[in-house]
Amino acid sequence: MSFRSQKLINTDDTLFIFIDHQPQMAFGVTSIDRQTLKNNTVALAKAAKLFGVPTILTAVETESFSGYIWPELLDVVQQKPIERTSMNSWDSEELVAQVKASGRKKLVIAALWTEACLLFPALCAIEEGFEVFMVTDASGGTSPEAHDAAIRRMEQAGGHSLTTINAMLELQRDWANRATYDGLMDIVREHLGAYGMGVDYAYTMVHKAPQRGDFAHEAPHPAGH
Repeated sequence: MSFRSQKLINTDDTLFIFIDHQPQMAFGVTSIDRQTLKNNTVALAKAAKLFGVPTILTAVETESFSGYIWPELLDVVQQKPIERTSMNSWDSEELVAQVKASGRKKLVIAALWTEACLLFPALCAIEEGFEVFMVTDASGGTSPEAHDAAIRRMEQAGGHSLTTINAMLELQRDWANRATYDGLMDIVREHLGAYGMGVDYAYTMVHKAPQRGDFAHEAPHPAGH
């Protein structure tokens, strides 16, 4: 049984918010590799779905500037985004109403860009008594300096930085939680680089599990081996 810490995010007290993961917003990001950014964001959304944590999706100026939310993210979340004109999601009465109606006081937020679309709602939510967790590697700024300065400002206001893998492992907490173990490992193997490759290797070469791909690698056995 896992110790229930109020300092950690839990499946029953946390809400995930994905803000403005749209092409034109991503074009301006230079603080993180953009493919890595997308990969982490989709992995984070898959984790939220796996653990049954509710999500809110929002977009800004879709038709006039930003473009449609990444299809990979929409396919996971499968909900209609809240459309906005304001850079500050907390200006959206619909979004704030959904946050408050959830009854959850811990907000895990990922957004583009860090220095505006993450910073503004994070500071407002903190001011209203919510505990905010900023996913630094599923968010991005127009420069490393802009991203880092915004993260520091949120931390100074009481926000908490975490990463995608940090959030996933915090929700899993105990490897004995078998209901989510296999699903989490699927996300890890698909999205989390070296960690996922290591899991694939351990599964197939050490534990002799079948390969997960549709087309298996059939390697010949050299003579004498």
